Amino acid sequence: MSKEASDEELLAAFQQGDVGAFTRLLNRHRGPLFNYLLRMLGDRERAEDLAQESFLRVVKGAATWTARAKFKTWLYAIARNLCVDQSRRDRFRRVESLDATNDASQSDGEGQPLGERIASADAGPERATTSAQLKPLLVAALRALPEEQREVFVLREQSGLSFKEIAELVAMNENTVKSRMRYALEGLRKHLESAGVTAAVAGEIESDALALQRKASV
Repeated sequence: MSKEASDEELLAAFQQGDVGAFTRLLNRHRGPLFNYLLRMLGDRERAEDLAQESFLRVVKGAATWTARAKFKTWLYAIARNLCVDQSRRDRFRRVESLDATNDASQSDGEGQPLGERIASADAGPERATTSAQLKPLLVAALRALPEEQREVFVLREQSGLSFKEIAELVAMNENTVKSRMRYALEGLRKHLESAGVTAAVAGEIESDALALQRKASV
């Protein structure tokens, strides 16, 4: 199996009994998928559970998968459905317990890599320090976005899906997805400014995300 084998080639190999091919798929997508679920749920333990369940469902459904569908779109569709089901259960729990609401709202304050993701890998010490300071504000800003905007932003910025892939996943046209991305960026900037982040810094963060948006559109 080529080192640069596509997801679809790896899954086809797994269908033929190559367990190592599935391990490579798991290693390739486990981190981004977990971060997508973490952003949407705000709970690390539940995100980990749903990530594991997503890959279990891939294993169970691998025999019936055909190359007509991209593996990544299929994987995220599984995870998204699990996430929707979990969110519905959480809403019922929040109605029953105000204490549970407070705990859930505070559970994502640690380990969130959004600030680290926005800062470039070769950022200097000053930029890295600023990103670390902005990290909790960025997490709060992301959580404040409407769910449909947050989902598009996370799928693009964190999970690396193209606009076309996101559109297929959420059953919307590409223009709608791009509009949601734009609104998400504007919402993040406004939230950061309202939290005391200077317009220049907020604009710099938005520019970083826009660079990702432009890359996805080509």
